[in-house]
Amino acid sequence: MALDQAKKAEIIAKYARGENDTGSTEVQVALLTERIKYLTEHLKTNKKDHSSRLGLLKLVGQRRRLMRYLKKVDLERWHKIKDELGIRN
Repeated sequence: MALDQAKKAEIIAKYARGENDTGSTEVQVALLTERIKYLTEHLKTNKKDHSSRLGLLKLVGQRRRLMRYLKKVDLERWHKIKDELGIRN
């Protein structure tokens, strides 16, 4: 299930770098993290939902690539988003 518009707007407002920023790396990582948290909770109750598990793995890989890019471009922003979202690596 996708995020509802209110939750998505709240996340975008919190992590946006500018007024009309919806696609910066920080916003994308924050949105992916929220979807990953939702799917993780879903899979705790629905252990045999293998298609959702595959989707979760894809989301984690996409977030990992975005974080790798951010680390390469701006290490300070990488540390900030990593600490705020509680991402290990």
